[in-house]
Amino acid sequence: MDLPTLTMSASSGWLDQKDRFSGDISGKEKKNYTLLKKGELSYNHGNSKLAKYGVVFSLTNYEEALVPRVYHSFKALENTSADFIEYMFSTKLPDRELGKLVSSGARMDGLLNINYDDFMNIHISIPNYEEQILMSAFFRKLDETIALHQRKLDRLKLLKQGYLHQLFPKNDEEVPSIRFAYFENKWEQRKLGDLLTKNSKKNKDLNVTNVESVSNKTGFTKQTEQFEDYSVASADLSNYYVITEKQFAYNPSRINVGSIAYKAVGDDKSVVSPLYVSFSTKKLLNDGYLWNWFKTTSFQSQRERLSEGGVRDTLSFNQLSEMLINVPEYLEQEKIGSFFKQMDDAIALYLSKLDKLKSIKQSLLQKMFI
Repeated sequence: MDLPTLTMSASSGWLDQKDRFSGDISGKEKKNYTLLKKGELSYNHGNSKLAKYGVVFSLTNYEEALVPRVYHSFKALENTSADFIEYMFSTKLPDRELGKLVSSGARMDGLLNINYDDFMNIHISIPNYEEQILMSAFFRKLDETIALHQRKLDRLKLLKQGYLHQLFPKNDEEVPSIRFAYFENKWEQRKLGDLLTKNSKKNKDLNVTNVESVSNKTGFTKQTEQFEDYSVASADLSNYYVITEKQFAYNPSRINVGSIAYKAVGDDKSVVSPLYVSFSTKKLLNDGYLWNWFKTTSFQSQRERLSEGGVRDTLSFNQLSEMLINVPEYLEQEKIGSFFKQMDDAIALYLSKLDKLKSIKQSLLQKMFI
């Protein structure tokens, strides 16, 4: 029987090696793997940012599977719930005892040098079997809800990527593959520089003290949040660019990781480093349309072609201005920008729900376990 070969992730639990490594990495070494049955557990004694002293997971989604022998695999005895053991370790409460087992600086093939016998000798607190079952069932249900929201979020992100491909034409096409109703005119190819205005407003009166950087994950981000409660900005902010609603900014030396940010309507005014490039759209170009065009392959391919070589690719405003962009009439631009805004709002809503559920779970784990 061809059994799945699994690996363990601190964030995701058991994963098929084919999914995590784009293939089964066990090769002919399956004799070095342990046969794990449903309801049995393994302890991965590798440390990571999420789990300093490793993680324990119960096998729930397969009847049988092969797992690395370096994991400490075991099963729960009678009147002990395997799920409860898993959730107990997810609280990090056993970390104190696990930490005592690790020799200073010692590692074994990237794993913490905690052997099986020592691991089995640590002490944990458990309630009676009935309470274990109730607690485990409660957290399993919570995990299922979290997984459901994660799947919805992933599908929505995938759907957005599909629409980005379909609602924007490629550089050699006159119209996209799908359009909103009642729009039939051909699109026009324009040079981006004809549709942008470079921002040159400096903070000379020092009225703005909110210093921001640009992150490819969060867009405009306060430096005090990005750099742990302190700002890396110069003491003199008079030379910094003032960023207001409907303006864009990017760091020319980090454009290769997609670090372009957009200041939406209602966002606080801020300043960014004079090393940044900042600009806004002219009346012929809708800012929401442009914001989403920056996420298309058309922009990415031109960026790669125009950006300068070196340790870090850079993209000046002059080079950005040389890019070609296909644009429809303004009303259609507006429709496209509004459509993606609704999608982004829905993604943000699911992400907020997901973060709240995870926060609730962590809080309950701390309160329901001794």
